[in-house]
Amino acid sequence: MTQTENSVTTVDFWFDPLCPWAWMTSRWMLEVEKVRPVRTVFHVMSLSVLNDGRDLPEQYRERLDRGWHGVRVALAVEEQFGSDKLREYYTAIGTRIHPGGEDGAERATIESALAEVGLPTELAEAGWTDANDEALKKSHHEGMDPVGDEVGTPVMHINGMALFGPVISPAPTGEQAGRLFDGFQLLTEYDGFFEAKRTRTREPIF
Repeated sequence: MTQTENSVTTVDFWFDPLCPWAWMTSRWMLEVEKVRPVRTVFHVMSLSVLNDGRDLPEQYRERLDRGWHGVRVALAVEEQFGSDKLREYYTAIGTRIHPGGEDGAERATIESALAEVGLPTELAEAGWTDANDEALKKSHHEGMDPVGDEVGTPVMHINGMALFGPVISPAPTGEQAGRLFDGFQLLTEYDGFFEAKRTRTREPIF
């Protein structure tokens, strides 16, 4: 997190388009921007990179194998059109995947999201080649290495601290969103803070 000249707080946020919990947190941060002087900058991480080589159930492994498509395209959007366009694209593809129930690894879903935000559908080709995977891994590690190897996504960098979460459902709106951010931000002011957690009792409520 940084303070810009006009006192707007920049929060760096890492996501994989397939993760419903990252989606929930991202929607919360967009609500925070409406009630606090905050700007969220989106970056790409990859659950496929994170779990590479781990012993996982076959069903989850198959999902991760297909997950390369979405993150590769998201990174291509960021590299070629900038972070603001990545922000738009994430909203378009995430809306299709999560509340919409579409398959985010399908080329048709990706192309539809690209077209919605005025991007060339040819960018979808990036999802089916590993030619830029070193850059993808670099983006992933920039977000994930500072928070450690015991977490997934979402990850936020704020006040010089990298944290997993918050994991929320549903995403609060209005002043409630702002107050949750105030509390989360306060936690990061103490360098010795590491963890606060309870068992999830609900699925993502889109």
